[in-house]
Amino acid sequence: MRTTYVYGNDFWDFYNVQKPEVQAKIDWVIGLVQSLRMIPERFFKFLEGTDGLFEIKIKVGSDIYRIFCFFDKGNLVILLNGFPKKTNKIPKNEIEKALRLKRKYYEEQSSN
Repeated sequence: MRTTYVYGNDFWDFYNVQKPEVQAKIDWVIGLVQSLRMIPERFFKFLEGTDGLFEIKIKVGSDIYRIFCFFDKGNLVILLNGFPKKTNKIPKNEIEKALRLKRKYYEEQSSN
């Protein structure tokens, strides 16, 4: 149903330092995003007021992780950055980073 594409290195920098069980859960949830027509909100949610950002939500034990992404060309999901979520609110700097990456992605797309 959907294809995922990792833009830049921020996602991989986050992913590669995670424990194998966290990586496995990330892979599983991304698989849900790719294959389910309707993704449960506990795994995937639109972020209000963010110009099209979504968060992929991962929970392993008591640890919570988020990956920011957005849609391009219909069913293409662009993965941007990930982080461990330590507070109830999403850190503003992580949202700003994702928005910068999204702008950079579109700038590169328009120059190609």
